[in-house]
Amino acid sequence: MALAPRLELRQSQQLVMTPQLQQAIKLLQLSNLELAEFVEQQLEENPFLERPEERADDRPAGQADAAPNGQEVSSADAEPKDADGIDLSSEDAHARAEEAIDAAFDDDGRASADGDDGGYAVNEWASVGGGRGFDDDREFGETHVSDITLKEHLTNQLQVATSDPQSLFVGAYIIDLVDDAGYLREAVDDIALRLGADRATVEDTLRLIQTFDPSGVGARDLQECLRLQLIDRDRLDPAMASFIDNLEMLAKGDLKGLMRATRADEDDVRDMIAEVRALNPKPGYAYGSDPVQVVAPDVFVRKAADGGWRVELNNDTLPKILVNQHYYAEVSKNKAKDKDASYLHEQFANASWLAKSLDQRARTILKVAEEIVRQQDAFLAYGVKHLRPLNLRAVADAIEMHESTVSRVTSNKYVATPRGVFELKYFFTASIASNNGGDAYSAEAVRHRIKEFIAAETPETILSDDKLVELLGAEGIDIARRTVAKYRETLGIPSSVQRRRDAVRSAI
Repeated sequence: MALAPRLELRQSQQLVMTPQLQQAIKLLQLSNLELAEFVEQQLEENPFLERPEERADDRPAGQADAAPNGQEVSSADAEPKDADGIDLSSEDAHARAEEAIDAAFDDDGRASADGDDGGYAVNEWASVGGGRGFDDDREFGETHVSDITLKEHLTNQLQVATSDPQSLFVGAYIIDLVDDAGYLREAVDDIALRLGADRATVEDTLRLIQTFDPSGVGARDLQECLRLQLIDRDRLDPAMASFIDNLEMLAKGDLKGLMRATRADEDDVRDMIAEVRALNPKPGYAYGSDPVQVVAPDVFVRKAADGGWRVELNNDTLPKILVNQHYYAEVSKNKAKDKDASYLHEQFANASWLAKSLDQRARTILKVAEEIVRQQDAFLAYGVKHLRPLNLRAVADAIEMHESTVSRVTSNKYVATPRGVFELKYFFTASIASNNGGDAYSAEAVRHRIKEFIAAETPETILSDDKLVELLGAEGIDIARRTVAKYRETLGIPSSVQRRRDAVRSAI
């Protein structure tokens, strides 16, 4: 068969990711603080953007007052077009944009097929108060801070330690209340009341968290922190318990008082002093911390007069801008060069697009929040026992948006409810489908089962990820191999090849 050059014509359609479209995607993910910073930067750079409260004498020289016939366009009125003149406000364009977003940013804020999402309550961080006379004179190397945050470290342990939905929900809330030093400063009764949970459930969950690393985390005060560390070392005998109960004597240097309280001689008391001083009064400092910032809710949820819920945007967190069409018309008349006209057109198009994007962002946040409230109204009314299983896809299908859009909208967005302030992702619970039509399995339960399978391995029966899929399938859990690999990695378990090599080395 002879080879020869030839020409072919092919017709195809594609959606180009313009800079404006990429900006709209970015705006969906920004928190209200990040959005305010971004808009402030745009106000400084774009001559056609201004704040609604600006007076006429604050505008650039030559800029006329806003005309009363609507020549100033707010963020709710702008109808931007892309470089090719296509109306980007249409539903069809929005749908096509989402498809392009998914293709270009598949790993950017998108949930996994198993919906492994969760959220956490937001609360103020309290400072830890150490006892007097408890000097922390350790070397720098002993207080080295890990890259992982304390919250992340505790959350990872919680997901492995339990698969009970209530314990996971309450545990996530408690972990968010733990301050940088590792202390819990809120009373158990207050937590139970706010979440609508049984006091016993909160206490049991707290006791579980207090078994986590670092030892002493989750304590309510210094004495409890030290007790937890001594229990971990199997050193909390009656004499030591009495010593901890009388720490104020240590602060005063009352050695004889400690001897009477512990019924021990001087040498034993001095040994106990040395042992307690070797403990860490602020165990959380071994880990990093999230940047401390005041969280302003994006959405308010209040009880309505008819017994339902009223969902409102927090207008104080929404940047307000105006696009001055009159000023654009004035300066465009006096354009001197083509490049000047191109610059003016580009800046005006960017201003209009930003106004439209901000309005669309606000509407989308409200729409998603309303659906989450509708799905989780029982939790708001009755507490954590009535929290419904929920994933991104369920919300996306209900409001006819793409799953990735819902994921982006719920990132770094907070809702103030009668039960407290929560991140929107807090209301999503992960689940794995059942292959026999039964109830779905929580992702945490599946992780725990994977850990149990691997823990029962012998050097002759190392389980591959495919074998784990087969074993889970035999128990009715429908899961993909890549998901098993992801869960195994989050548990810190090496691959079957590496485990087999480690088993061989151990046998030598």
